[in-house]
Amino acid sequence: MAEFKLPANSRITEGKTYGQVSGAKRAKTFQIYRWDPDSGENPRTDTYVIDLDKCGPMVLDAILYIKNEIDPTLTFRRSCREGICGSCAMNIDGTNTLACTKATTSVNGTVKIYPLPHMPVLKDLVPDLSHFYAQYASIKPWLQTKSPAPPDKERLQSVEDREKIDGLYECILCACCSTSCPSYWWNGERYLGPAVLLQAYRWLVDSRDEATGERLDELEDPFRLYRCHTIMNCAKTCPKGLNPAKAISEIKKMMVQRTL
Repeated sequence: MAEFKLPANSRITEGKTYGQVSGAKRAKTFQIYRWDPDSGENPRTDTYVIDLDKCGPMVLDAILYIKNEIDPTLTFRRSCREGICGSCAMNIDGTNTLACTKATTSVNGTVKIYPLPHMPVLKDLVPDLSHFYAQYASIKPWLQTKSPAPPDKERLQSVEDREKIDGLYECILCACCSTSCPSYWWNGERYLGPAVLLQAYRWLVDSRDEATGERLDELEDPFRLYRCHTIMNCAKTCPKGLNPAKAISEIKKMMVQRTL
């Protein structure tokens, strides 16, 4: 039987425990992934015990409390705190989501927090999204036109055409869906992944865009589009309730229709 082991320097060790909350009615334990590339040490999980009455209701509130009051070395991304920017995407209780919209009380027992899976880690909870954003740039996510713009007004579209991009434009590029996709784990260097393909479809169905053929040509590749196996992890984990798998299937339909 084949036996697979992680390299010795990547095995996660048990870290330190911080905080002893006495008399707290709402004590909660957080186990957080830590890794400092400058230390030369293995990744570890540090444990923090905090009083939930001293911070806000969301996991991000707890992480901010830990950084501000217990351990200032904890590193993570955050910005809007309103589920709009996607900065605080991480794996919480085994699911990719946004820390700012995940309620602490929705997790039974210890809250386990890790960076987005299958991404290079820069430090602690901060993944390297350089490749992800490069893939996004590759689909040219802007309006492409050939006809001259109207001299005195915007390029207009009907209400019905505008409704076609509902469920697409709301994507905040948090990468929760792509990093939950096994096909993206295995072929991330060539497969664009759910998030980028949903964004590609957003421009393919925009009635104002005039580069549909060129966009489809760019996607016509055994790996860039066709690695999706409809596992549906992407739709399940999306914190905005979007369905990237459906967008991918619609792109495949467009590929077939233009050959008929």
